[in-house]
Amino acid sequence: MSKTATFERGIHPKYHKELASEKSIARAALPDRIVVPVSQHIGAPAKPEVVIGDEVKRGQVIGSTTGFVSSPIHSSISGKVIAIADFPTSVGKMVQSIVIESDGKDEPVVFNENPDYAGLSPDDIKTLIKDAGIVGMGGAAFPTNVKLSPPKEKRIDTVIINGAECEPYLTADHRLMAEHPKEVVEGLKIIMKSLGVKEGHIGIEENKPDAIEAMRSAVACETDIKIWPLEVKYPQGAEKMLIRAIKGREVPSKGLPMDVGAVVQNVGTALAVYEAVRFGKPLIERVVTITGTGIKEPANMMVRIGTLMSDVIEQCGGLVEGAVKVISGGPMMGFAQWTLDVPVVKGTSGILVMAHDEYVSSDEYSACIRCGSCIDVCPMGLNPSILSIYAEKGFFEDAKENNLFDCFECGSCAYVCPAKRPMVQFMRLAKSQVKP
Repeated sequence: MSKTATFERGIHPKYHKELASEKSIARAALPDRIVVPVSQHIGAPAKPEVVIGDEVKRGQVIGSTTGFVSSPIHSSISGKVIAIADFPTSVGKMVQSIVIESDGKDEPVVFNENPDYAGLSPDDIKTLIKDAGIVGMGGAAFPTNVKLSPPKEKRIDTVIINGAECEPYLTADHRLMAEHPKEVVEGLKIIMKSLGVKEGHIGIEENKPDAIEAMRSAVACETDIKIWPLEVKYPQGAEKMLIRAIKGREVPSKGLPMDVGAVVQNVGTALAVYEAVRFGKPLIERVVTITGTGIKEPANMMVRIGTLMSDVIEQCGGLVEGAVKVISGGPMMGFAQWTLDVPVVKGTSGILVMAHDEYVSSDEYSACIRCGSCIDVCPMGLNPSILSIYAEKGFFEDAKENNLFDCFECGSCAYVCPAKRPMVQFMRLAKSQVKP
């Protein structure tokens, strides 16, 4: 029997997937109002194309691109623009946002469908993806059309769809694969065609057997696509780890997947690509996992972009008594929230509510005891101990010289640290003080 595909090092946290893994995707109620940040992606923010008082329809462009690495934004409801101002977002920043009050009609613009999308050229596909405002939906939110337009000298021969979903608690990608496997596969085929690639892979952790079976059935007649069961280990779903597990290729220090001929896309992104190219649908909604022991009714919900987290939580029965922390995303790479009046955006994979009995405060931490645990688990082979000390003492250039920017902030080091040191926060601090 062949060995399950994986990478070196990593950790095995408690996954708590059972809270929502069997919850079929439900459609969230139409929000009364939405708050749509003009920056939901890596790169230049979108430029507002509406003014206060404008009437808009669902799917209408309300923000246009301002550079090559940028992405347009669309209204996810029909209604009236009532404000354009700075509002808080889930990453803790104030961002210019467009506020739209629903008219209750949910009237859409006319979407341009492409029944014969298989005959579209690569350039046509990329244009449709760009116009739909699709970005990476696994968290990084990099504009997808840019990712599908590598420099000519970077020859891509492999596309990998990331269905690992290694982050504890989250099950949105799991449910997408189990419930919409054909659409995900069609999205992969479209991505492969846009890059001129003949080799496709879908990596799924072994704790999702129903998703693996559904995806295998969906590719039964596809000779160029392979399903890879992956070892259940964190961070199995990180791009560089996934490439190592499936292709055995090592992305070089300070390098990108395209440096080893690979492009990695999230499951949700693949679905969005299919819907954009086939039906002309822009990215105006996404599946979000609402979970944790602090939420009354865990769920996987299709949520309109711009819906406030407070509204989503209310639809899941609200918070239980003793809920102490709300996180946008998962417990390893997510961001704790200081207010629930922040919107779901394109990169929001989950809303995690932790109760007191599962939350461990890291307010008090001690000096590094040089145990080496963080070095043993770092998937990038870094020395998180010395990096965190450099950052703590303000020696940011020294941290940079020790490959600071190879850290992708997975949090494995902080998870195993007996001194409870805020490793990821130290890394982020250092990165904010120096250039890559």
